[in-house]
Amino acid sequence: MKQIRLLLLSACLATAGSALSAQDCYADYKAKQNNPLRLHYGVAALRSDCSKAAATRELEGRLKAGGWVLLNVLSVFEASGLDQRKNDAGQFYLRY
Repeated sequence: MKQIRLLLLSACLATAGSALSAQDCYADYKAKQNNPLRLHYGVAALRSDCSKAAATRELEGRLKAGGWVLLNVLSVFEASGLDQRKNDAGQFYLRY
């Protein structure tokens, strides 16, 4: 019984840890619109895995809904990297 409790506790902690890491993950990206051509650099909070591939899948849909096309994900990073990107992202800082 003691071992089952430990296993359950370990599983709960592992789940909480993965949710926290996804919550603390961000990506910076480049996107465009056509007619007229507009480009932007942005920073977005990720809800999925903290990887470039997951960020690409997630941001494509969000940006498309706003009329933008994702060009590329530059990097994924933790909250400690937000401040250095805030000014560059301007109005697209945590918008999508």
